[in-house]
Amino acid sequence: MDQNYTEQNNNVMNNQQPVNNGYAPVKPDNFMVWAILCTIFCCLPFGIASIINANKVDSLWAMGDYHGAQTAAQNARKWFKWGIICGIIAYIFYIIFGIIGGVGAAALNNGNF
Repeated sequence: MDQNYTEQNNNVMNNQQPVNNGYAPVKPDNFMVWAILCTIFCCLPFGIASIINANKVDSLWAMGDYHGAQTAAQNARKWFKWGIICGIIAYIFYIIFGIIGGVGAAALNNGNF
C-alpha cells in the first residue's frame, strides 16, 4: 500500500497523470491533416486555430500531460469542424450570388431589364 501511495505522490510531484493499470493512455489524434485542409479549402482563421491546437497535442503528449493533449485534440477538432461549417456556408452563398448575378447579367443582355 505504501508503494502505491509513493507512485501516486511521485506522479503528482512530476506533474504527470497516473497511468491506469500499468498501461499508458492512448494518444489522441491531433487532426493536423484536417486542420491543414480546412485552412486551405474552407476558412483560414479557424484553420489556423486548429493547426495551433493540433501542434500542441504531440508536444503535450511527449511531456506527459495526457489531459492537456486530450484537451488540445478536442480544441483542434472543434476549430476544424467550425471552419468546415463556415466554408460550406460561404460556398453556398457564392453559388447563390453567382446564380443571381448570372441571371441578372443575362437579363441585361437580352434587354428584359
